[in-house]
Amino acid sequence: MRRGNFGKVAVLMGGPSAEREVSLKSGNAVLAALKRQDVDAHGIDADKSTLRLLEDGGFDRVFIVLHGRWGEDGVIQGALEVLDIPYTGSGVLGSALGMDKLRSKYLWTAAGIPTPEYAMLEPGIDLGKVAAKLGLPMFVKPAREGSSLGISKAKTAAELKAAWETAAKYDDQVIAERFIDGAELTCGILGDRALPLIRIETDREFYDYEAKYILDTTRYLCPCGLPADRERAIQALAQRAFDALGCSGWGRVDFMLDKAGQIYALEVNTVPGMTDHSLVPKAAKQAGMDFDQLVLRILETADVRR
Repeated sequence: MRRGNFGKVAVLMGGPSAEREVSLKSGNAVLAALKRQDVDAHGIDADKSTLRLLEDGGFDRVFIVLHGRWGEDGVIQGALEVLDIPYTGSGVLGSALGMDKLRSKYLWTAAGIPTPEYAMLEPGIDLGKVAAKLGLPMFVKPAREGSSLGISKAKTAAELKAAWETAAKYDDQVIAERFIDGAELTCGILGDRALPLIRIETDREFYDYEAKYILDTTRYLCPCGLPADRERAIQALAQRAFDALGCSGWGRVDFMLDKAGQIYALEVNTVPGMTDHSLVPKAAKQAGMDFDQLVLRILETADVRR
């Protein structure tokens, strides 16, 4: 017996972005979970024919598991709005802003949400002045990319130039960001609920692509070890940061907590990973929700958001 309340569901995955392989792994995990629960779910590796396939295929809902460009930047969301098909996660505006680290900082600063100091790296800029302003080491990031792709930690002025060149391979907008020495925390958002915080510990220079998806040595602490009142305060800040960008449905907000106890918002992920290494499933498990339950709850947000 199929779960008729969801109708025919497309699980969009893959696509052309730099995060394609991670997206395929996440998408296949979601697809398997939906099928285990008798949802009429169909996996689609997104390409230029996808919109016609969705329209002609009579799909009732779309579960978006496209990471990066196309799926996490408002593009597919806008197309689905035109097709009038409900979909999971944030809408066009929230997706576009969540993907853009620079404009996230603009809005968070205006809303009084702390975020690390930064500088745009543009042709002709004096890198010595950037180093003097932000200090060394610092992080250099593509403004619109995910999964830590293109991110480097620059410890010297020479490394800063090389890091800029690396980031520029992924995006023509690159930001340098002050290094925050402390603990990395992440908070999953599901509907109007902030999930338990996870503290991330890695032996690598920082929580990069290898630490996220390949290595088994990365440590995920949930409970995170903070006092309950402090955790609740950060969860509330995560919800504020999420809402400030117009995000909805589900997602994840990443933070740094420095050694003085100051919290800084780093970025929002509007289509977080759903692999065996991923963070939202780990937090949901701590909250008493297994992977299959989480996937079904995310699918339900397609109607809630609409």
